[in-house]
Amino acid sequence: MKIPPRCPQANAYAERFVHTVRSEVTDRMLIFGQRHLRTVLDEYAQHYNGRRPHRGQQLHPPQPDHPTADLTDERMKRRPVLGGLINERERAA
Repeated sequence: MKIPPRCPQANAYAERFVHTVRSEVTDRMLIFGQRHLRTVLDEYAQHYNGRRPHRGQQLHPPQPDHPTADLTDERMKRRPVLGGLINERERAA
């Protein structure tokens, strides 16, 4: 099914993802060519699909590195993604 041009309401899911990528990544970085853009988008897609907390799963990521536990008393370590634009947290050793 073809979507009419200049009609973002016709594909709301794709438009929402494009808005999210723009606001979280491309509006905050200088992109130096197509290869750089693909690298940045690949890294963001890995974070977005695998490590980002999802509201539909009670803020648990779909592919956690380890079982989620109560972390209120534990020390956390920050791991930057995309040069620090996004931060993922994990238990400190």
